[in-house]
Amino acid sequence: MDFHLSPELEAKRRTVRAFVEDRLFPLEADPASYDAHENIRIDLLAQLRAETRPLGIWALQSPKVRGGGGLKMAEQAVLYEEMNRSIFGPVCFNCSAPDDGNMRVLAQAGTPAQQDRWLQPIIDGQVGSSFVMTEPMTEDGDGCGSDPSLTQTTATRTNTGWTIRGRKWFITGAESAKHFILIARTSDDTRKGLSAFLFHADAPGWRIVRRIPIMGPEEHGGHCEIEFDGLEIPDEDRLLNVGDGLKLTQMRLGPARLTHCMRWMGLARRSLEIAIAYTQKRRSFGGRLIDHESVQTMIGQAGMEIQQARLLTMQAATALDRGEFARKEVSMAKVVAADALHRAADTALQLLGARGYSKDTPVEWIYRYARQARLVDGASEVHRMVLANAMLKEGPDFFSWPVAHG
Repeated sequence: MDFHLSPELEAKRRTVRAFVEDRLFPLEADPASYDAHENIRIDLLAQLRAETRPLGIWALQSPKVRGGGGLKMAEQAVLYEEMNRSIFGPVCFNCSAPDDGNMRVLAQAGTPAQQDRWLQPIIDGQVGSSFVMTEPMTEDGDGCGSDPSLTQTTATRTNTGWTIRGRKWFITGAESAKHFILIARTSDDTRKGLSAFLFHADAPGWRIVRRIPIMGPEEHGGHCEIEFDGLEIPDEDRLLNVGDGLKLTQMRLGPARLTHCMRWMGLARRSLEIAIAYTQKRRSFGGRLIDHESVQTMIGQAGMEIQQARLLTMQAATALDRGEFARKEVSMAKVVAADALHRAADTALQLLGARGYSKDTPVEWIYRYARQARLVDGASEVHRMVLANAMLKEGPDFFSWPVAHG
């Protein structure tokens, strides 16, 4: 891999960096910037989005013809990391989950008419969106989480479309979203039993049961439990063919996992930046904290793990840009990036001491947010299992390098 950035990409990176440092860092320090769920206030977000759009760093994952950045995954990695040096960053550039993954998959899988209706308003920042897949555990112990084949929510054919019945939970952004992508069961086929649908928040036949309280700060719209009791969806709002629901989840979740890794590296770097600045000033036991070998060891270890995660993330992004599924590359990046984020946040909190445990810096925010990284989009244990299965299947070829042709 060539890690040199093009002059154009470097210019965008500097633009993102300047906006983050000049506009967003000061807002993080003001309690008035936050909503009731520890995210940026919606009215303030609207103001900041109006500032970022003219800068050419808006909706970077989306096609240029629709007003997005049209960047490759490896290019996105550079800018997403820079954005999330601020806890407010990605959403200000329309590059945050779940909209980020939804825009990407709608651009890939939607018909032109579906893109006009469902994708364009998300790119334009007019509406938020949700991806509706995860389900609560049944009495038998089954539950659709990392294993979509356990989906229980059903889509039953009618004369004009489909009727949806079932229950979903931990649906990110659902309380404020308007456009939804739903995965439901259309048959008992083990590989082709799921299908994907689109619906609008105003449609009758569904409701939010509750906004689930969580440990860390929340995305806008929270993480909700949803009940479907006769939602009617026209067949024209089906994504791909009947039975292609699993295919659509695979199209969406691989890149979405990787963009999480990109953003997490920004949070990890910011944590260390705050800690290093503090240890260079703070004096204790006859010298600065940074001069103690134990402190240097902690910082060095966390920094090394961040760089390992960045390299794996870029390797996976490059593989996706070559048109590969990159399942093992994404799984490796996901596990290592989640651990690196947690290590960086924990290290920063420890070095800051009581200040780190307080809300005087973003570190405690990042620390609580970081714990979800080892769970979302597949627990770390699931990804390690994916890697083990790949090693058993591929043998020595698991460690092969891609070969250039031509």
